[in-house]
Amino acid sequence: MTELAIQADFAFRLLIAAALGAAVGVEREIHGHPAGMRTHLLVSVGAAAFTVLSIHGFSAFATPDKLDPSRVAAQIVSGIGFLGAGAIIKDGPSIRGLTTAASLWATAAIGMAAGTGQYLIAVVGTAIVVFSLWPLNRIAERLHHADKAIATVRVTMERLEALAEITRLLSARRLEILGVRTERLGKGRYDAEFEIRARPGANTLTVVEEIGRIDGVEIASSDLPD
Repeated sequence: MTELAIQADFAFRLLIAAALGAAVGVEREIHGHPAGMRTHLLVSVGAAAFTVLSIHGFSAFATPDKLDPSRVAAQIVSGIGFLGAGAIIKDGPSIRGLTTAASLWATAAIGMAAGTGQYLIAVVGTAIVVFSLWPLNRIAERLHHADKAIATVRVTMERLEALAEITRLLSARRLEILGVRTERLGKGRYDAEFEIRARPGANTLTVVEEIGRIDGVEIASSDLPD
């Protein structure tokens, strides 16, 4: 096998890694996560390039007993943890970004598989990761929220700025806002309806009363406990 053919094979491996990494990142991109398609593509290509170099890049400069390709692979596994940690965000008592960090870690493995020419493992790994991020996530959300009823709170306001105040109050009480509908009633008055779902640990007992205390806000209707 000529040197050009070898280089072409390695380049093909990088292209495969790029395509599979981008495929994993599509779902993260659609849902607005900080590590999207480009990040996953770069992680996969980088892992593939390091793997190819660790196996073939130094063969001309080292004897077989001193060449250990697994050393670079081990460094990829540990090094990707620093990138994954950057995707994890603490939001009050909850933590977001763990799934994105895990997908980056798995994408590195996909890139390593492509870098070693294990295309079937790389493709199957990509299919499993994408399934876990998309269809499986929808199933998990339905199971997670199956026992959480959706409530509505309808208010009238004398100023639109109160909308932001209500939103902050609901978020502070761990109430997830699923949707907001607003309508101008005329003469400086507005109607707003919030569709809400309680997160774990949410405090709903005094929310309606607290919303009613906001300047210029009156409760029109609510099915939250007060």
